[in-house]
Amino acid sequence: MAWSTRQLAELAGSTVKTIRHYHEIGLLEMPERAANGYKQYQISHLLRLLQIRRLSDLGVPLSQIAAMGRADQEPDEAIRVLDAELEATIERLNRIRAELAVILRHRAPMHVPPAFAPISHDLSDAEQSMLMVYSTVFSEEAMREFRQMITVRDNADDEFEAVPADADDATIDRIAERMLPMIRRMREEHPWANSPVADSPMGAKLAENAMAHAVVEFYNSAQIRVLQRINALLEQETDPTDPAA
Repeated sequence: MAWSTRQLAELAGSTVKTIRHYHEIGLLEMPERAANGYKQYQISHLLRLLQIRRLSDLGVPLSQIAAMGRADQEPDEAIRVLDAELEATIERLNRIRAELAVILRHRAPMHVPPAFAPISHDLSDAEQSMLMVYSTVFSEEAMREFRQMITVRDNADDEFEAVPADADDATIDRIAERMLPMIRRMREEHPWANSPVADSPMGAKLAENAMAHAVVEFYNSAQIRVLQRINALLEQETDPTDPAA
């Protein structure tokens, strides 16, 4: 007895379109045709179709099924590879679930790295955006250092975040002077902060470029002037030839 394509699809719990696709990619042999031109599928085709469906259910990509042989063979290596891939997938999913649990517990934005979830509500939108850039350009060790650095906030931080773009020079100097001791202390306690992208996985030059673009994008002109003023003050402190030092 032979079956039509539709009958075979019904028997295997598949579809005509799927069977045709398997023919096209060489997973299922073409059957003989009757005198009227209709395909005549046999039990061997049904078994092969059931085998393909079973392997697909196990997560084997169609591109690998052909290399695994027929059902009466023992594709040990392919099974081991699949098992390793599934193990990696499970580990990834467990990590994602753990991160989601942290995000839910602290009601943190989903884009914030999990380690920063507990303090995410203390960060401005600009700081959160910068944090995303940091998570890309900083090494894992640098991110841990940065996490420790920003745990303790200062009132000067809030003043910096609130400074309007049209702030005058006196305001810029005042905020810079207020922030300077905090930044100086951070650099002393965390030497890493003096060269934060030295160990960047993408290279220091590209990392510095990304951070510079981010600062221009996320901070207003007055905030940028404050940062420039702070850098100038720090350079004066470290330059013994500067008469202002």
